[in-house]
Amino acid sequence: MIRAGLISTLLVVACTFIHFEVLSVLKSSLGRMTTIPSRARLLFVILAAMFSHLLQITLFGAACFLLRDKFALGTFGGTFSDKFSSFIYFSTETYTSLGFGDIYPVGRIRLLTGIEALTGLVMIGWTASFTYLEMTKYWREP
Repeated sequence: MIRAGLISTLLVVACTFIHFEVLSVLKSSLGRMTTIPSRARLLFVILAAMFSHLLQITLFGAACFLLRDKFALGTFGGTFSDKFSSFIYFSTETYTSLGFGDIYPVGRIRLLTGIEALTGLVMIGWTASFTYLEMTKYWREP
């Protein structure tokens, strides 16, 4: 359980760092985009945020793969097929808290997947807040 907890903690730190850096670069870039229409800037915000989330999902998917195959800390039940795309699918489902339930974790790996859901909730909320702040600027422009 300690290994799963340690890896979960490292992933939370990595995801927070990634998201912070993407939003920081985005914020500074938006300040320089004065000649680009507001709609295009908002599209840039959404695409950059999606990039950040997809990168985080991939990190969690890779961690699930490593915890299962290299550290033997659990497995997956349900309609899981042994392909990396299944890890990414499960990670996307978990990160977004969608949780279809067609694939489910078994063993100590459950800790990582629970932390992933919480991380996704926080990161998506952070993106929503950032997007709202940028939208208010768009709404104020003539």
